[in-house]
Amino acid sequence: MTLAPKPTHRIPDIGIYERRESVVRSYARSMPRQFNKAEGVWMHDNQGGRYLDFLAGCSTLNYGHNHPVLKQALVDYISADGIAHGLDLHTDAKAEFLDALESVILKPRGLDYRAMFTGPTGTNAVEAAIKLARKVTGRELVIAFTNGFHGMTLGALACTGNATKRGGAGVPLNHVAHEPYDGYYGPGVDTAALLEQRLADPSSGLDAPAAILVETVQGEGGLNAASPEWLRSIAEIAKRHGALLIVDDIQAGCGRTNGFFSFEGMGFTPDIVTLAKSLSGMGLPFALALVRPELDQWAPGEHNGTFRGNNHAFVTATAALNHFWNDDGSFQVDVQRRGQLLERRLEKMAREYGFSTRGRGMMRGINVGTGETAEAITTACFNRGLIIETSGAHDEIVKVLAPLVIDDAVLTRGLDILEEAIRETLAISYGLVAE
Repeated sequence: MTLAPKPTHRIPDIGIYERRESVVRSYARSMPRQFNKAEGVWMHDNQGGRYLDFLAGCSTLNYGHNHPVLKQALVDYISADGIAHGLDLHTDAKAEFLDALESVILKPRGLDYRAMFTGPTGTNAVEAAIKLARKVTGRELVIAFTNGFHGMTLGALACTGNATKRGGAGVPLNHVAHEPYDGYYGPGVDTAALLEQRLADPSSGLDAPAAILVETVQGEGGLNAASPEWLRSIAEIAKRHGALLIVDDIQAGCGRTNGFFSFEGMGFTPDIVTLAKSLSGMGLPFALALVRPELDQWAPGEHNGTFRGNNHAFVTATAALNHFWNDDGSFQVDVQRRGQLLERRLEKMAREYGFSTRGRGMMRGINVGTGETAEAITTACFNRGLIIETSGAHDEIVKVLAPLVIDDAVLTRGLDILEEAIRETLAISYGLVAE
């Protein structure tokens, strides 16, 4: 008997993507490389190229790529034949995560939530949150906000503002009212007062809501950052009108806006918080809905999902909480300092080139006016070895989502590249060269 030749590892021709991958792909179009390695804040391609990552998995990699503490925890767990998939069975990994969540995150902040394991992605957490709000209140309407983004499944998509994303649904997206976010009509209009007026008027046509769903900083919508005063008003409106307040912290949470939660220190407590992205700390799929105990009114199995028990993600999430958050606050101080550095540099660029800035903490960007200009800038960045992307209604915001662990000098170098790209783009497009 002749044995078949032993297969050897080969790098597929990139033509495989054109032949076999759906055209729905997006990031790969603006970054046409095949990546094969990543560590810390760097990604490498199979041609020897190295790239500084200012995208960080769209805030999924707040602690960088393959952080050694998280990686070792996962390797040790797998080597010991730890449970990988357990549905919602009790496991050591789940218990250890819940213990860390309680002791490291919730108790020090005076928060009392139950953790609902919803499924692997942020949109699963949002679906669970709005479904629970409707169950608890007996109402249908959810109030969301202009430029909000909450996911791609139908319930979360109904709460999303982006017309292109909504158009992909193919069916009506009902039972959601999109009200103006903070600053939508400019600084002189209090949109929270407008919402209160509509809800208080029985002839406004706006039904009593089951929930008000809000991002404190709108990640995909253009890095619009709501003021603490506006957010407190929204929280008071929700309470006054019998609605649950849901804060979508999927992109803005896990340290991205300085605190573990984006609403810390703002003087209100959400009824439900959704988390995902950097919750696992290592890019492993993991999402949660944190729910006030009295709202946890599910029947057993009433909401579930095959991959709601990702034990590998429990392991890395526990390691992340214990390593970065269970200390004297030095990590948070570092993040705050880097956020201030980022703010200063972006503000300087904005003043120099006639632009404006958006965002908060390490979730910031620069409004360059048009999507075409933003695309040209991000392309110039990529050609210089910097991965960076855009957001906003017209993709007009160049968005910096560097890993929170980035060294100050490396962050500064990345911002130097961004400024070089802006200068080059304006010189080519408009004949403007900064002095």
